[in-house]
Amino acid sequence: MLYGSSKCHKSNYYQRFFESRNLNYTFQDVIKNESLAQELCSLYPNGNLHFPTVLIDNKRLRNPNDKELLKWLNK
Repeated sequence: MLYGSSKCHKSNYYQRFFESRNLNYTFQDVIKNESLAQELCSLYPNGNLHFPTVLIDNKRLRNPNDKELLKWLNK
């Protein structure tokens, strides 16, 4: 799952990352949908809206680099 915004260049980067590798993912636009924004905020102890965030199973990755993202995708 990718929490982000369609207007965020890093969110767009992750979308291209997943698509170029034929990986299935769900994009959740937290700017267009308030309930998704609240869902994302609930993942962080401080309750802030941190995006882009990639959620792989129960692992939360905030703005990961390619190496870190691939590590968790390969698990």
